[in-house]
Amino acid sequence: MRIGLLGTGPWARAAHAPALAEHPGLDFAGVWGRHPEAARALAERYGVRAYDDVGALLADVDAVAVALPPSVQAGLAVRAARAGCHLLLDKPLALDVAEARSVAGAVERAGVASVVFFTTRFQREPQAWIEEQAAVPGWFTARAQWLGAVFTGDSPFAASPWRRERGALWDVGPHALSVLLPVLGDVRRVLAAAHGAADTVHLVLDHTEGASSTLTLSLSAPPAAAGADVELRGEAGVTLLPRSSEGAVPALVRAADALLTSARTGRPHPCDATFGLRVTEILATAEAGLSRSSSPRP
Repeated sequence: MRIGLLGTGPWARAAHAPALAEHPGLDFAGVWGRHPEAARALAERYGVRAYDDVGALLADVDAVAVALPPSVQAGLAVRAARAGCHLLLDKPLALDVAEARSVAGAVERAGVASVVFFTTRFQREPQAWIEEQAAVPGWFTARAQWLGAVFTGDSPFAASPWRRERGALWDVGPHALSVLLPVLGDVRRVLAAAHGAADTVHLVLDHTEGASSTLTLSLSAPPAAAGADVELRGEAGVTLLPRSSEGAVPALVRAADALLTSARTGRPHPCDATFGLRVTEILATAEAGLSRSSSPRP
């Protein structure tokens, strides 16, 4: 499968480009970016073509991997689907439900495969744990803490405009939901949404399988307190999401495997654009609840 990369930022350089280059089932064909000089530098590093025109890239490939801000991703994903390209997308799918719906609709109409890269869902140990817990009945409640130090530590994403504007809810909220939904079921209601310090938010969710969950999300945690934890409690006892022994690149290679399988079989992957749309809907509902609560604390 010939695949192109849309995007040249830190995530494209650190994860997407090396994953596409090393995947044995992909032919990494080229790079397009909003900054042509950055596209040329990244393309030269991997010995591929730099495209000045995104339409030319779409015409030359079977699939695209997108490493762009979500508001940019949505429009280009629709364009790529209409061009018949399979889609390896990033989370969140969009920052607006209408935009996310347009992506999911374009994928369905074009009959292309789509996979949204929720990192934890494609890391080996967490992936196995999620599948195991989804088969266990009787979960009563869950607690998820996704605490990043993007704004307090030395992160290449600290200057990201959309992260600055929309905060942890939209950046790490998708990760937490990607773990909880396959285990506890869809979200029936956002029972509570409240601000914490800086961009920290606290959510209480009611799930279709009868369990509730609490989420604490932040990009402003002290570096020493950063980390991600998920705890499930139910009839089977207590279990914790295991740490991953691998970084983003092997997980992204596995996501590309999933895209290849979906394209070959025609069967949607659980983390497809439709799932990405549902995550966007839940986040939008939570954001509306936050707007009705008190303002963020400094």
